Amino acid sequence: MADDKPRFKTYDHPAGGWGAAAATAKILLEQSVVTKGSRALLSMNQPGGFKCPSCAFPDPECKKTLEFCENGAKALAFEATKFRVTREFFAEHTVSALMEQSDHWLEMQGRLTEPMRYDAVSDHYVPCSWDDAFALIGRHLRALENPHQAEFYTSGRTPNEAAFLYSIFVREFGTNNFPDCSNMCHEPTSRGLPPAIGVGKGTVIMEDFDHAEAIFVIGQNTGTNSPRMMTNLVEARRRGVPIVAVNPMPERALIRFTEPQDVVQMATFGSTPIASEFVHIGIGGDLALLKGMMKVIFEREAQGEQIIDHAFIREHTAGLEAVREDALAQAWPDIVRMSGVSEAQIRRCAEIYIRSNATMICYGMGLTQHQQGSRLIQQVVNLLLLKGNFGKPGAGISPIRGHSNVQGDRTVGVDEKPSQAYLDRVRSVFGFEPPREFGHHTVESVEAMLNGTAKVFIGLGGNFVRAVPDTERSYAAMRKLALTVGIATKLNRGHLVHGRDALILPVISRSEIIRTRAGEQFVTIEDSMSNVTASRGVLAPSSPDLLPEVEIVCRMAMAALPHSKVAWAGFIDDYMVIRDKIADVYPEIYKDFSERIKNPKGLHLDVPPRRLVWPTPNGKANFLLLPGLEANDHVSDPAMLRLATVRSHDQFNTTIYSYNDRYRGVYNDRMVLFMNSDDRIARGLEKGCRIALETISSDGINRRVDGLTVLDYPMPRGAVAGYYPELNPLLPLDYHDKISGTPAAKSIPVRVVAS
Repeated sequence: MADDKPRFKTYDHPAGGWGAAAATAKILLEQSVVTKGSRALLSMNQPGGFKCPSCAFPDPECKKTLEFCENGAKALAFEATKFRVTREFFAEHTVSALMEQSDHWLEMQGRLTEPMRYDAVSDHYVPCSWDDAFALIGRHLRALENPHQAEFYTSGRTPNEAAFLYSIFVREFGTNNFPDCSNMCHEPTSRGLPPAIGVGKGTVIMEDFDHAEAIFVIGQNTGTNSPRMMTNLVEARRRGVPIVAVNPMPERALIRFTEPQDVVQMATFGSTPIASEFVHIGIGGDLALLKGMMKVIFEREAQGEQIIDHAFIREHTAGLEAVREDALAQAWPDIVRMSGVSEAQIRRCAEIYIRSNATMICYGMGLTQHQQGSRLIQQVVNLLLLKGNFGKPGAGISPIRGHSNVQGDRTVGVDEKPSQAYLDRVRSVFGFEPPREFGHHTVESVEAMLNGTAKVFIGLGGNFVRAVPDTERSYAAMRKLALTVGIATKLNRGHLVHGRDALILPVISRSEIIRTRAGEQFVTIEDSMSNVTASRGVLAPSSPDLLPEVEIVCRMAMAALPHSKVAWAGFIDDYMVIRDKIADVYPEIYKDFSERIKNPKGLHLDVPPRRLVWPTPNGKANFLLLPGLEANDHVSDPAMLRLATVRSHDQFNTTIYSYNDRYRGVYNDRMVLFMNSDDRIARGLEKGCRIALETISSDGINRRVDGLTVLDYPMPRGAVAGYYPELNPLLPLDYHDKISGTPAAKSIPVRVVAS
């Protein structure tokens, strides 16, 4: 914890602006990379440079010299830091002692420098050669009774080339166990959209922001989680496009924003108001809001207005009548109660949608992380289909994904539920029979560890144990394993909660140069709008003992599969060979990959719904029914509050940059609970008091987090929020969307108890 005392002060300034500029300079200074980091920032998201290691929002066509945001600069600064975690560091600290340190402290120690192996006798990590590390992995994997006893995790930072080879290695090994970071965030997109429109991706491109007549942003904190998108929203508002922001927390950037690269705004301390309509929705109220808007449309159609695009519906869709009947059957008092939004405001939102001839709906984890997350996304599709908002400029559905290649990893094969057609192509290209049964997603992998059927965990990036739900049970699960492998750039909690054997394998980062015997290599990244571009590091690797992810994957495969049918050694030096194999497995979207990626703008992967082609079993876009108005299980406890776990502004996923959350006015503290003052008073709580939260569940497990400071915040009644991952202990492992497996982290039923 930082030495400074916690402070809480309302932030009244616009988001971005001088605050963002100052924060960027401060983080470069703290990591002692002012010159080095500034030089690297000039190459980030530029042709010939590297892709931002932070969010997955696309790059425009580099109209600006500086094409990065505050949080991208933070990610780069922490990656390019001068600080190092050496063998001397591990000799000084036992793992037990390191477990007592905070996540932020671990992050601040710097870059990993060489392979390390856990020594149980001394409780220290000790140096280990790369050859010995791969030999240990090979011995453990070959000793398993069956391949399904291994879990292979992937982080969204993993580039396409490494993720593709990882998927081939694991399938030749004999399993589809691919717990992935997508399982914890946008898996409802991947599972919910295909039955509706035929693909598990968004349908918009950057140019659609220029043609949209209305933009809805639902459950997404744009200014913190994808700040470069703010440029598009600012430009849209200047054109007079209505922007509807739907969120239980009024996020500062969606209220007023100053572009740090707008010289006039910066010089005059100006700003742009963003949301023309802020919908202060209750947690879990999105389904009721969407159905209320559809009810307005159906009611007005019944009165003779021409609102619905009937020609589009007839030619391209199926299932409208069931959705119409369900929406009309919902009573307005119930819609208002479940949404937390007045009927008048729902009608205003519907009017904005009705008047627009081209509407985009963007959404984040505020929609996906519910028990009905996959089916909730389908209701967004229903609304868009009513007015034919697919296949035309300015219209479509846009999941705003988090990690910078999380979508790309799924595209190239990191999928626990692969299609049979894909597996047939793998067999044809690589000459082995891949496993056909589905594997484990994240929640299932933890369950397998708990019941003892999982023995080995390999994490290609990320901080798995800190990201997953049910922290205490997940820690216990990981400690049951025979081997854990953490492939990473920085030290994190996952390296300290480990199996009987454990390895830390350090990798070359996104911003660093990859050199092989064939020369300098580049990797490719897919953004959240299906653009694939090259990423070339510009900095020297932080240690001579780092390896690229591609080489690590290939050498693991060679150690585990001594009789492999795949020529793994041939992939290590020449990444063009890997891209040729990607094209062989995915000829429809990656044809001539090696040639097309030479274009500085990269390539756009085909998304058939943009062409009004629907790769669904019936060849139509489908209206899909989710009866009722609740997106989560009903809880009858009158003391219940719905908890949403959120990220601070100084955070990216589990990486904590500082203890501050500037836009929410929190400084030097993360153990806080944002609460409506009326809910606080109703519980007899003093302002700023310390409380504990307990989960309301029926499984007999007591889940509790103590020492939370209550902060009055404009939350809806019945809703509270606190930081992830500190509040992950409150999220039960089985409280998730059954279609996708995504934990329902945005709607945890809790009660306040004495601290």
